[in-house]
Amino acid sequence: MTPLLDLRHIVSPTVRDLVELVNLDNFDRLREQIERLGGCTEPVRLIGQTATVDTATGEVLRSYSTADEPTGCLLTACGNRRASRCPSCSRIYAADTFHLIRAGLSGGKTVPESVRTHPRVFATLTAPAFGPVHNRAKNGNQACRCGKHHAKDDKTLGAPLNPKTYDYCGAVLFNAHASDLWRRFTIYLRREIAAALDMTQKALREELRVSFAKVAEYQKRGLVHYHAVIRFDGPAGSSEPPPGYATAEILTAAIKVAAERVTLTVTSDAVGERELTWGEQIDVREIAAFDTDAELTDQAVAAYVAKYATKSADASGTLDRSLFCRPCQGRGMTPSAQTGVPVECRACAGTGQSRPLAGLAVERHVRQMIRTCWGLGQRPEFADLKLWKWAHMLGFRGHFSTKSRCYSVTLGALRDARRTWRTEQARAHADLPDLDPSTTLVVGHWTYHGSGYSPGEELLAATVRHNRAHERQFRHEGEDRP
Repeated sequence: MTPLLDLRHIVSPTVRDLVELVNLDNFDRLREQIERLGGCTEPVRLIGQTATVDTATGEVLRSYSTADEPTGCLLTACGNRRASRCPSCSRIYAADTFHLIRAGLSGGKTVPESVRTHPRVFATLTAPAFGPVHNRAKNGNQACRCGKHHAKDDKTLGAPLNPKTYDYCGAVLFNAHASDLWRRFTIYLRREIAAALDMTQKALREELRVSFAKVAEYQKRGLVHYHAVIRFDGPAGSSEPPPGYATAEILTAAIKVAAERVTLTVTSDAVGERELTWGEQIDVREIAAFDTDAELTDQAVAAYVAKYATKSADASGTLDRSLFCRPCQGRGMTPSAQTGVPVECRACAGTGQSRPLAGLAVERHVRQMIRTCWGLGQRPEFADLKLWKWAHMLGFRGHFSTKSRCYSVTLGALRDARRTWRTEQARAHADLPDLDPSTTLVVGHWTYHGSGYSPGEELLAATVRHNRAHERQFRHEGEDRP
């Protein structure tokens, strides 16, 4: 039993909590939990138990309960992909995305290496212009239209030259419909390929398949654009080569025509009739198969895509957390406990906002984008877009990383493989016998108990993050040495 400690002389609550943790009977187990999280900034705390039962005899072969843990709960990683929220978990997500993209380019992870001989291109689809903005030339020599030479970190980059004439409604609606524009693009792309090959779409499906993986990125002006790897396969997918007449040149031409054809009309009494399209800057480049000196190689494209998979709208200067009030779900009204009649939400004073928009620590352009999302989201014709819920994302509510069915391995398969490896390592470390999954059943019950660390646990987690950062630094320095 842990002896009672007199910690009244310790002023710092963090140090006091750390001393209490160090004096627990099984402190090493707690430290092992925190180290296993790899520096996760906001872990999930679970309470529950699990048991492995022999289905034939009903015998409990193995059991676990969080009551045996030093703090009475189990810490698990948050799994957040955003680098601004959890650098540790986002690195894992970026690594998984890298392997997913790389497998579809050069093979591996159940994808044959012959896939690198398939025609494939790297395409970028951007948003149209909704008004002139402050920009910076790539070489830095050309001045902005405002007459100034902006630095790379200038906060005015992406902001409109004239906010009064900038089409904020159009910008928000483009973000909100970006996923649908991409869906229509994939439909038009297959049509254009069939037309270029003088085939029907049914015949095309019997001859070849169009596979892709894409990632969304925010520009400085707060608009989404897509980077995509698009590839020709045989009808069975990555394991089968496409016919010889399906070339990268045909794919490139079809992408450009399809992107120009895509249109989506939005009609509203508030904004009138808007026709949403892709921007004029459409870039399509072939990915080199074996030439390591080429600009676009398998490694370069996979690393480029994975980098953006962990970013979110905060890369454009906005927020990484939602702004709607949780108790009323952004509606400003909650049902009365006595009568059930909707009354003003006390948490947000009827605004539906968790934080006042006027007090957000963002630039003027971003705040206006958020205000426009909130305003349009209150209109019934835009209710299905849930703009109030995705105001912190400037209206975009799609997935940042998606792929077609047969492009390569899935993120779920990569996570399952990692989970299996960790289970095997833990079993070997504890010297436990292997169990036959066909004759055993795992029964468990878990309850969410909160998120984050106690003050003392946060100190231990900060130490883990510090040590991991030094390990990465030393590893990179070693790789850079001749």
